[in-house]
Amino acid sequence: MTEQTGWKTQQVYLMAVICLGLGLALGYLFRGSETKPTAQAAPAQAQASSAQQMPTLDQMKQMADKQAEPLLAQLKTDPNNAALLVQIGKVYEATHQFKEAADYFGKSLAIDPTNTAIRTEMASCLYYSGDADGAIAQLEQVVKADPKDANSLFNLGIMRWRGKDDAKGAVSAWQQLLQANPQLEPDKKAQVKKLIAEAQQHSTRGQ
Repeated sequence: MTEQTGWKTQQVYLMAVICLGLGLALGYLFRGSETKPTAQAAPAQAQASSAQQMPTLDQMKQMADKQAEPLLAQLKTDPNNAALLVQIGKVYEATHQFKEAADYFGKSLAIDPTNTAIRTEMASCLYYSGDADGAIAQLEQVVKADPKDANSLFNLGIMRWRGKDDAKGAVSAWQQLLQANPQLEPDKKAQVKKLIAEAQQHSTRGQ
């Protein structure tokens, strides 16, 4: 049982650090002013040192529960407040409690299903918690509603490739991204094209 718990802890840390650095967080490059590249730009040694000093998941859960207390108290008197549910979800997301975060984002979406930004964020949390299929389903729902959503298309490609070893599906999402968003900045286009080339090469090797 202990070994299984240790693997889950390691998996969460790897999802949160490696996937953020190598893929999923790149989607935030398509959000303009919301981009936060600091974590990606940090040297590997600094990231490793930070990971070693990171509190345990239990400690982070305690931190999240404490921070969420006043919001949860407010939720009891206002249970259908979609924005409040998002706030609570973000508290748990920030402390790597991705399953709990996804649950609160899902409750918010049940009230306001048109919030594609939160649906995309929920997909990331599902992916980090190990539910690649659920994450992809959420992103496909976003893309169906908005076929030009660059962030969702980018992350959809990452999840299909890294989560399901579906290189062709990833390429399809990224090609749709480029075709639907001709206004993308040159550096962002270059990043997507590089990933397409890598996925195509991977697909060819797998044949």
